Amino acid sequence: MIHRKNIAVRQVVRVLQGAARSGADIPSLLSTAGIPRSLLDDPDARIEREVFIRLMLAVMQQTEDEFLGFGQGRKSKPGTFSMMAHAVINCSSLEKAVLRGLKFYELFDLEVRCTLVRDGEMAELRVTANPRLDFREVIIESLVFLSLRFMSWLAGKAIEPERVDLDFERGGKEDDYRSLFNCPVEYQQDISRLVFRRDYLDLPLVQNEISLSKFLKDSLAQLLEGNIHNVGLPAQIRAIISKEYGNNFPDFSEICEKLNMTPQTLRRRLKEGNTSYQEIKDTIRKDASIYYLSKPELSIDEIALLMGFSEASSFHRAFKKWTGKTPSVYRREYFGDLA
Repeated sequence: MIHRKNIAVRQVVRVLQGAARSGADIPSLLSTAGIPRSLLDDPDARIEREVFIRLMLAVMQQTEDEFLGFGQGRKSKPGTFSMMAHAVINCSSLEKAVLRGLKFYELFDLEVRCTLVRDGEMAELRVTANPRLDFREVIIESLVFLSLRFMSWLAGKAIEPERVDLDFERGGKEDDYRSLFNCPVEYQQDISRLVFRRDYLDLPLVQNEISLSKFLKDSLAQLLEGNIHNVGLPAQIRAIISKEYGNNFPDFSEICEKLNMTPQTLRRRLKEGNTSYQEIKDTIRKDASIYYLSKPELSIDEIALLMGFSEASSFHRAFKKWTGKTPSVYRREYFGDLA
């Protein structure tokens, strides 16, 4: 079990140093995050991860920079990560998603560059950075760590690295990243890289635009928490439907063929997981309906048609069964009056 106070204060100091270079108001940031100034003077102090996330979000807001001021004068405006995520979410495999994501960030002419290298049964995400780059170690560590977590989220499976190599000396007396990577971490290596089995790259993405919209609401927290579990049958079925059928639902027999299972086996497996194909379809429809309700250009009647209801009244009844609210009430309460 990871202790709640698992962020060393030196990580807080690093974030504040980057923010200060961008002209941020440090006392205001500490106040927003709820971090006492005196805590920064205690080298053994640690804070809760939720507090650290609050600090990073406050820095992004003040500096208008998703790079937290570490980009050597180059900013990543809020929403950049979201755009990258939308660019990769429909890729057919993790490898294609990683390559597209790397291509996206090449547009920014940064002092840091990532490449994906395949070597036999292993793959490497290599990170090269200008030796004169300020906060170079922080940038490399964070980039490797967050890339690993984002790949795991896309695939719905924890990507377990074989090792992490870093081309600089170990800093501080505590090795926070060794426990977070859960693999050997070697310092003073020739290159910085994340090494993992190549077959992970063949994994299909289990996420889609609907799950992405939910993820982006608290993506930083999800990436830092890293509560990625290997996907079960319901997630696999959701992925098959979203990738191949859109808003339509295939017959149960088609799903069985995709999963190479007999109908009896699949029904039994789903029952063991306290669900059914109908419940999975209802969940997909509910999530998709909520996603479309956030789009002001779509009327509720249009959403009903998109969801396969021939009459808006049927959609109203189904949506109220799923959420306890009518579509119009839900839209008004959660997304404002978009009419």
